[in-house]
Amino acid sequence: MATAVENLGKLERRLTLSFPLSDVRTEVEKRLKKQAKTARAPGFRPGKVPLKMVAAQYGYQIESDVLNDKVGQAFNDAANEAQLRVAGMPKIEPKQDAPEGMLAFDATFEIYPEVSLPGLEGIEIETVKTDVTDAEIDKTIDILRKQRVHYHTKGEAGEHGDGGEPVAANGDRVTVDFVGVIDGVEFPGGKAEDYAFVLGEGRMLPEFEAATVGLKVGESKTFPLAFPEDYHGKDVAGKTAEFTITLKKLEWAHLPEVDAEFAKTLGIEDGSIEKMREDIKVNLEREVNARIKARNKEAVMDALVKHTEMDVPKVMIEQDSQRLAEQTRQDMAQRGMDVQSLPFPADLFATKAERRVRLGLILSQLVSENNLQATQEQVKAQIEDFSQSYEDPKEVLKYYYSDRRRLGEVEALVLEENVVNYVLGKAKVTTKDIAFDELMGSAAQA
Repeated sequence: MATAVENLGKLERRLTLSFPLSDVRTEVEKRLKKQAKTARAPGFRPGKVPLKMVAAQYGYQIESDVLNDKVGQAFNDAANEAQLRVAGMPKIEPKQDAPEGMLAFDATFEIYPEVSLPGLEGIEIETVKTDVTDAEIDKTIDILRKQRVHYHTKGEAGEHGDGGEPVAANGDRVTVDFVGVIDGVEFPGGKAEDYAFVLGEGRMLPEFEAATVGLKVGESKTFPLAFPEDYHGKDVAGKTAEFTITLKKLEWAHLPEVDAEFAKTLGIEDGSIEKMREDIKVNLEREVNARIKARNKEAVMDALVKHTEMDVPKVMIEQDSQRLAEQTRQDMAQRGMDVQSLPFPADLFATKAERRVRLGLILSQLVSENNLQATQEQVKAQIEDFSQSYEDPKEVLKYYYSDRRRLGEVEALVLEENVVNYVLGKAKVTTKDIAFDELMGSAAQA
């Protein structure tokens, strides 16, 4: 039995549930007798333990289980009768003023909101595009060459030359000894021997690299170095040290020539430079298309969130915040970080969780209203597309189809793509050309 639904706010509701105490007692006695058939106790054969002893051992847990079942069933029946779409779990509290012979509980909960989707024809969305040109292919080849760099002693003649004057310059790999002092005292981390780094890569502070440039093997230099206020070493942050460096080894970088041998290192069996450039272009276009899809999807999602009015159930935000916190904890632990002492308050993830929940409700409504569910053909095509970047595409297909969870992830991606394509087909769309480096992130490639 349940009272009428009380409206406590935009989405919050309350029901009072009640049922006879005798129903609980009857069910408890029934479960105790069932438990007694297999109960064990010292001095008794299995199934011969007195019912009072069974009740003493299992009664509390059984009574708790029965109450939970009765309340849960009563709530589900009342919610279904009132045609309520309940979001999350209800908060159940016992009532003290229940009629004699009855048990009563208040169930406070939230319902799913009504999602008022916007008229897509009035939404303005800016998408992006970029082209893969010879310049991008050349830049990629330069990156691949740098990844295959090898070093020779500078100033010594060899099959590739001598590297020029034996003086440290940007691009050279140097090996140094150094020692730093602050107020005449050495400090932790301020001393090293046979320390190697490449000049110009920014691995060392600018003053350190500048002092190294121009040195010859065997030469030393003493110079001041001011540590930034935000330097990661708190003991020296904001302080000025005096360093002495000694150059012990100097090597110049030899990059491989772009020839048949270089092409073979990239998997081009016949060493064809033209085939190598074609392969690089195909791979770049695949990555460009993936990033454009991601950028355009984000633009669509932003527009949907901006133009859709709705209230979001707090309980769903709280649940997703907790999931995000736990995922973060697990990710950090997998990277070898000690997370035992680190706080992971769910509140830190509330903003992201609120957006995720809001988008989930919007997408669900869009998919339902416009039949945008992922088809088997679309899922298979998506997996086949994934497989193109692997040596054995069949193994990729097997990987996804052997695990329902993995397959579900692909279905979710396809569903999102269906929504994006549908919205872009309805909205006012403008397309902006952006630079390749802006799309890909030039800093990440340097």
